[in-house]
Amino acid sequence: MNTSVIRKVTFNSAHRLNNPKWDDKKNKEVFGVCNNPNYHGHNYELHLKVAGPVDEETGFVMDLKKLSDLLQEEIVERFDHRNLNLDCPEFKNLNPTAENIAKVIYNILAGKINEGLKLQVTLYETPRNYVIYPD
Repeated sequence: MNTSVIRKVTFNSAHRLNNPKWDDKKNKEVFGVCNNPNYHGHNYELHLKVAGPVDEETGFVMDLKKLSDLLQEEIVERFDHRNLNLDCPEFKNLNPTAENIAKVIYNILAGKINEGLKLQVTLYETPRNYVIYPD
């Protein structure tokens, strides 16, 4: 049987949802106020779930201090108080929707967590809107 541990962190970022292949009218129709040319921000809340067997020697699925440090170094320092469109190379050619941000976070962390452990990213863009990757 697997057990899951979850670590929560927050970061604040600005972004603009925009498809450069579309004209302004279509971008406004699809993305609404999220297409504001001057950007807008969110107080993101990230829940990283790590699932796997409990180690018999440590009693941990994963050391939560190590997970906390990893999230701080790889996610918070990378995205906090940044404009995702302008400051983050991950979104140079990728629309920074909540869905894409969650997938980027997963891909950043997947290679840094022990093999055999399953990751799941839950990213709250607002208290009522969130995404889960993978689901």
